[in-house]
Amino acid sequence: NIQFFGFESQQKVTASYVVVIGLGGVGSHAANMLLRSGIGKLLLVDFDQVSLSSLNRHAVATRADVGISKAQCLKEHFLTIFPECQIDAKVLLYDSSTEEEILSGHPDFVLDCIDNIDTKVALLAACVRRGLKVLSATGAGARADPTRIRIADLRESTNDPLSRSVRHRLKKDHGIEGGIPVVFSLEKPKAKLLPFKGPSGEEENPSDYQIVPGFRVRIIPVLGTIPAIFGQFMASYVVTTLAGVHVHTEPVVNFDMDHYHTLHQRLIEHEESLYGTSTEVLVDAEEVKYIVKELWHGRSAREKHVKDVGRGMWRSVNELMLVRWDITKPASVSNLILLKFKEVDEHESGTLDDIKENEPEFYNRVTAVLKRAELDFGL
Repeated sequence: NIQFFGFESQQKVTASYVVVIGLGGVGSHAANMLLRSGIGKLLLVDFDQVSLSSLNRHAVATRADVGISKAQCLKEHFLTIFPECQIDAKVLLYDSSTEEEILSGHPDFVLDCIDNIDTKVALLAACVRRGLKVLSATGAGARADPTRIRIADLRESTNDPLSRSVRHRLKKDHGIEGGIPVVFSLEKPKAKLLPFKGPSGEEENPSDYQIVPGFRVRIIPVLGTIPAIFGQFMASYVVTTLAGVHVHTEPVVNFDMDHYHTLHQRLIEHEESLYGTSTEVLVDAEEVKYIVKELWHGRSAREKHVKDVGRGMWRSVNELMLVRWDITKPASVSNLILLKFKEVDEHESGTLDDIKENEPEFYNRVTAVLKRAELDFGL
């Protein structure tokens, strides 16, 4: 890690305190890699025990661990790996009565690896209220494609019933509409909830067997590799953030190449209309894809927050176009911004000096994005 981050950045990691709540398939792998990355202090929280069926996805549990608490199981294994880490294990259910005990102590990050909606919503709302950095995992069950896993704002998560419910409840009950990073899969679930069968082998009412009211006992089929990758994603995100290494995660943009060709053609036609020629268009469709997807995330440069996701996003391409940021320079990868049609005339009738003076925040934001293009293309 010192070779990767440098000594000072790794010191930031080692000086950090992280809380992991929910220590199943996702949380155990996240906690395991946080420990192996040198996090100096960990709080591990889960009310549940290691079960035989969890061995297909748990990071460290063995057959001998079945029946003991997940929190204690991780602590014991972790102390054999990195005994210098300050590890606290709490066999607790997160709720309003345990919030202070779990979230006090000024953690640098909280990892939400809970799969119960009520508890998840309460935890995320508490973290926002306390000003704590939190990263949340959504549904990892019933999926099989690791290439579809993403980290993005909660507002951008799609094809995930859990995040959809959490998003709705956070907005309805707490007025929270976004600002929380989540790990989710773009893949539609591959399998359905299994029917619940009691000890007799007959189908019974799942609520008769709940350990805690509101917690599911029916089984979502889980391929063990997927929650493990979710956990690895979370650990990587947290460690790089703590080390001060900015990683540009792949944006969630639902356009296909036809859309990028359309935007490229629209740029050429606009240049010909405005300047009488398109000779200063120095980008092709592949570079348009980079500009639209990687730099502007499929949205107008003037939009600060995510609005359109899923199907709404590709519909919005019908009102977007690429234009020069600085009209005195060619239409290159480092001089094109994405705007809505209605924003173009105002932009092209003014100057950069006007924007710099009247909208310094917007000017600085766009300049920073275009600087990234220069670095990525070695310009």
